[in-house]
Amino acid sequence: MKRIPLLLACFALAGYAASFLWGDPVGLTVLLWFAGAAVVHDLVLFPLGALADRALTRLPVRVVNHVRLPLLGAGLTFLLFLPGIIRQGGATHLAATSLSQQPYLGRWLWLVAAMFAVSGLSYLVRLLTSSSRRGC
Repeated sequence: MKRIPLLLACFALAGYAASFLWGDPVGLTVLLWFAGAAVVHDLVLFPLGALADRALTRLPVRVVNHVRLPLLGAGLTFLLFLPGIIRQGGATHLAATSLSQQPYLGRWLWLVAAMFAVSGLSYLVRLLTSSSRRGC
């Protein structure tokens, strides 16, 4: 019952944001992109994420979060840097920064590798410290 005012406030905020698109020729395109994103998220991405998480929970309990966290970091940074990674808007990026988008993919891959390496090292340290405590 406490969530209804919050939900109404969210709808009001969304309506206010949508009012800026009223009469704009790209408003319909934005609405279609928003609806498409909601459908793709609800029918494709969420079920795939749930299946991946279910597969992860079959691993030993101590490993799950050491895989989840770098995967989450990889996914979020991919979404954040997607235009640079796929080199979308290269001319605009070049004009704004005088830099090319060429290094984005390589740097993102190095970032993901570093996240998994740090997670793997922390898991190894966790294993070694727990086994040394058990041996005492």
